[in-house]
Amino acid sequence: MAEITRRRMGELVRGVFAALMEQPEGLAAAEVLKIVETTVPPTPFEQSTYPKSPNVRRFEKIVRFGTISAVKAGWLVKSKGQWSLTDEGRAAYMSFSDPEAFQREATKLYKAWKKEQPADEASEEALETETVSTFEEAEESAWGEIRDYLAAMPPYDFQNLVAALLKAMGYHVLWVAPPGPDRGIDMIAHNDPLGTTSPRIKVQVKRQPETKISVDGVRSFMAVLADQDVGIFISAGGFTSEAEREARSQEKRRVTLIDLNRLVELWTEHFRGLDEVDRQRLPLKPIYFLAPKE
Repeated sequence: MAEITRRRMGELVRGVFAALMEQPEGLAAAEVLKIVETTVPPTPFEQSTYPKSPNVRRFEKIVRFGTISAVKAGWLVKSKGQWSLTDEGRAAYMSFSDPEAFQREATKLYKAWKKEQPADEASEEALETETVSTFEEAEESAWGEIRDYLAAMPPYDFQNLVAALLKAMGYHVLWVAPPGPDRGIDMIAHNDPLGTTSPRIKVQVKRQPETKISVDGVRSFMAVLADQDVGIFISAGGFTSEAEREARSQEKRRVTLIDLNRLVELWTEHFRGLDEVDRQRLPLKPIYFLAPKE
């Protein structure tokens, strides 16, 4: 890393922040890296490859390595292949316009974080850039494949996957909507097999991965909920911030919003509770490898 000065690292990481400043919900890491390559063009050294990995360019791995301090500083969040800024990160970008000062402050906060860790924690600073990015890239690749698989799934197969998940979670799915016009409810579930106890759970499922559910969509769903009902709205495309605020602000209508990431988390959490046929709706296999310490 001798060829990468503190100023240069600050330029690269500020390039990441610039790409995310107007993206409150973040961007895919691969998209961020493409933007940074355009706004902060790689140097000849960054364009070069690793001696042991002649097909791997240094640039992307150097940027990933450079963001470690920002993550530990609480400025940048990386989750399942998505990168996003915190409010503190946006404030830091505006406050430290000089790349070197920006990186110095991030490093200072990183060191403060590191001091609070157990004495035997391995230092990420001692890791090669290739090693640091391995975990991130593996996670991004896995989540990308899962998202693509679910995005290509026929709508009613996706609906049946949700029904299978609810069963694995211990709920009793009494009704699943047949193919036909959408009437606002895709399934009804209960806590007991006969459906005699409250609450009744009404579920709506939207599989369109490129479409965020708006506040009007959430309000329409809430309109079909009775006072004693609980609503679960599952959207592969997620929800707008206004829709999320609307759901959180409800006092009478109890609504839970579940996006694709949360759906997959629940699927993996309750995978053992699925029968073998249902497991094949989204077949997953855990693979264990050494990851950077948090």
